[in-house]
Amino acid sequence: MIKFSGCGKGEACSIVLRGASSHVLDEAERSLHDALCVLTQTIKNTSVIHGGGNAEVSMAEAVDTAAKTIPGKRSIAMEAFARALRRLPTIIADNAGFDSAELVSQLRVEINNGSTVAGIDIMNGEIGDMESLGIRECFRVKE
Repeated sequence: MIKFSGCGKGEACSIVLRGASSHVLDEAERSLHDALCVLTQTIKNTSVIHGGGNAEVSMAEAVDTAAKTIPGKRSIAMEAFARALRRLPTIIADNAGFDSAELVSQLRVEINNGSTVAGIDIMNGEIGDMESLGIRECFRVKE
């Protein structure tokens, strides 16, 4: 975690990255760049949505439902897109070292039961309330 302090509004600051190898350093730089891009988008547009895979699973369920009403190859493409959306919360759980199949299936059940705030709580390895946990993502990035 990086904490910025002592920088007045509008002032520049430097970030020094260190790594054991150039590969680790390149990954750290890429991750920092991604995080700063998300932060920039959030400042430009302050709309946020619940995190923890909530949006992806909700969208996947909606796409799956719509795919059932569409004939032909378009339906197959829609189902593949829904699977791709579900990969994102799977990656969240995998990266945290949890059983992604179990957590994503539990998240799907919660969302299908009407929960609008359910998401993967990586601190506890369970489905949690993203609203009360304060886990949010920039809407613009998801859009």
